[in-house]
Amino acid sequence: MPYQQHKQPGCGGCLLLLALIILITGGAPALLNFVGALIFSGMAGVLIFIAIFWGFTYWVQKKVSTYEASQSESHNRFVWLLIQVLINIAKIDGKITKEEISTIQRFFQYNLRYSQDQMFWVKDMIKEAVASTQSLESLLQEFRTTFAYEPRLILLELVYQILYTKSEVPEAELTIARNIAVYLQITAYDQRTIEAKYMYRRQHPGTTTRDSSAHYYAVLGLEPGADMETIKKAYRTLSMKYHPDKVVHLGEEFRRVAEEKMKEINVAYEYFKKR
Repeated sequence: MPYQQHKQPGCGGCLLLLALIILITGGAPALLNFVGALIFSGMAGVLIFIAIFWGFTYWVQKKVSTYEASQSESHNRFVWLLIQVLINIAKIDGKITKEEISTIQRFFQYNLRYSQDQMFWVKDMIKEAVASTQSLESLLQEFRTTFAYEPRLILLELVYQILYTKSEVPEAELTIARNIAVYLQITAYDQRTIEAKYMYRRQHPGTTTRDSSAHYYAVLGLEPGADMETIKKAYRTLSMKYHPDKVVHLGEEFRRVAEEKMKEINVAYEYFKKR
């Protein structure tokens, strides 16, 4: 059995010793009064704990409600569907672990830079998604009918982002990501562009700018050796799809995702122009 830190010992023996002293010095009435005081103080402590817990829960729900009301319906729906999809992917093996939930929470906190109020909201929706029995197919159908092509691209980008935060990406989850692309009617080129970028980063973690041409080809969704005309065409196509204005209605955090994607595309194009 692995080492476990020991807890501080309780004081049950001290309490018994005190009760014996009271019984000897004051008799049964004094002992009964002492026990009554303990019961009363214990009940008071329980009531105080319940009040604090209820107050904290109320405060959190108030924060969640206030934040949710401050966002657009498109934003709230997008995040809700994103969380539902991510939890469904995590459930592929029939269960969802605490580590998988923590990974999703860290993704929102660090990748999307969510504040404490936003994280309260996300955690509420994660609980709802874990308990939900809604199928991935029905969620994707709703996503496809609700959002245009560009938000669907952002969803797929985020799915790959969170998959590649894991130390090892299960092949079954990669297959789901590819199937999601097909179901959302994402073109094979766009899906390959997203996957190739994250796969290259995983396979070449120490790549520098001097030997990163393969990385920039991957960012543009091209095979190494593509000519400049092909590179220009890929750049124009991706620039139109990932323009931040196309997803501004989803909220500030997803506009930032599009901006970061555009920066990657621009850096890749400038790299080949200089060559």
